[in-house]
Amino acid sequence: MPLLHRLVRADHPAIPFTLDGVACEGRTGDTVLTAILTHADRLRLSEFSASPRAGFCQMGACQDCWIVLESGERLRACSTSLTAGMSIVTRRARAA
Repeated sequence: MPLLHRLVRADHPAIPFTLDGVACEGRTGDTVLTAILTHADRLRLSEFSASPRAGFCQMGACQDCWIVLESGERLRACSTSLTAGMSIVTRRARAA
């Protein structure tokens, strides 16, 4: 179940993106954090404890919302605007 539910901007143009290989849509004006949390119950898992994380300060001051694109680029989800075609990876493949 998504952590966030859209109350505004539902009529803004859709922006397609991929979240862990699944096609999703955000809206014009969404941050990456908003786009992810309207589809998922967490932003990522903590690299220290594997506990779910959803961002903390929401303004780019802490280190809680760093995510990775499929290309390997790291970015802050709370202060980065969603762009069409982003391929976001929040679940890492387990080592064999």
